Amino acid sequence: MIGRNPFVVSCFLFAGLAGCGARPANMVSSTSRATPVHQEKSARPGLAPVEMSGGPFAEEGDKHDDRTPSIVIGFVGGFVRHTDSVHSPVQVAARLRAAYPAGVYIEVFENRRREDARRRILEILEKTRDGKPFDDTKQQARVVIYGMSWGGSETVVLARELKQERIPVLLTVQVDSVAKMGQSDDVIPSNVSEAANFYQTDGLLHGQREIRAEDASHTRILGNFHYEYKAKSLNCGEYPWYDRLFTKYHTEIECDPEVWNRVETLIRAKLPAMEAGAQERASRRQN
Repeated sequence: MIGRNPFVVSCFLFAGLAGCGARPANMVSSTSRATPVHQEKSARPGLAPVEMSGGPFAEEGDKHDDRTPSIVIGFVGGFVRHTDSVHSPVQVAARLRAAYPAGVYIEVFENRRREDARRRILEILEKTRDGKPFDDTKQQARVVIYGMSWGGSETVVLARELKQERIPVLLTVQVDSVAKMGQSDDVIPSNVSEAANFYQTDGLLHGQREIRAEDASHTRILGNFHYEYKAKSLNCGEYPWYDRLFTKYHTEIECDPEVWNRVETLIRAKLPAMEAGAQERASRRQN
């Protein structure tokens, strides 16, 4: 998660443990406000099903007009480059691009480039307004945001900024979210229809244990899903040695296919239905 430059390791660890990142276990509540999908701790390949109860949030959020743009924004963690395909947020985006070659805008950003992501969303909406008032186009937007570590924090902050623009967000997903200094990553703004949080609590660096809705009548928290890796460590051999040494469990949740298959499933549920041929190709890639 830290990235491939060993010279930033000490800087990252200092920043995280001095107030930007690590959350002492005795300071954070782990109460879940939603029924978890399931809490398996082992990783397994394939696309894991996600149980999602119905209700007004899903019904309102899942209405889709083919002329309405779908936008998926991802944020990588730490000092990772947005093109580094070792990292799971980048891999998810690549699979989604292959499955949705048209009609869905998918882009990954470094977590320090949140403003670029916001501008990109506005540019896409401007290009697709098709003569309609821009305010109407913004209110009909279909935006999904996800992020890892510092990228999880930026996910929530971007959603708040879109609220100021009167832009709805269908879904936010945080994976081992680590709040940056001056940021809050636990309260999901009311323009978000659904939100999910995946986290682990071991080691020096670990994520937000509980997210909650700013307004429960507008936002459904799908769950705060706890993973543990001490009993059964994952092989994250493609990640840099310093990630695996200094932030072992934080890295393992990032390289856990079980977690990221669930993230991808949640995102796909908010995107337009694929044609039969595209579905078959996507199934072959998963297998």
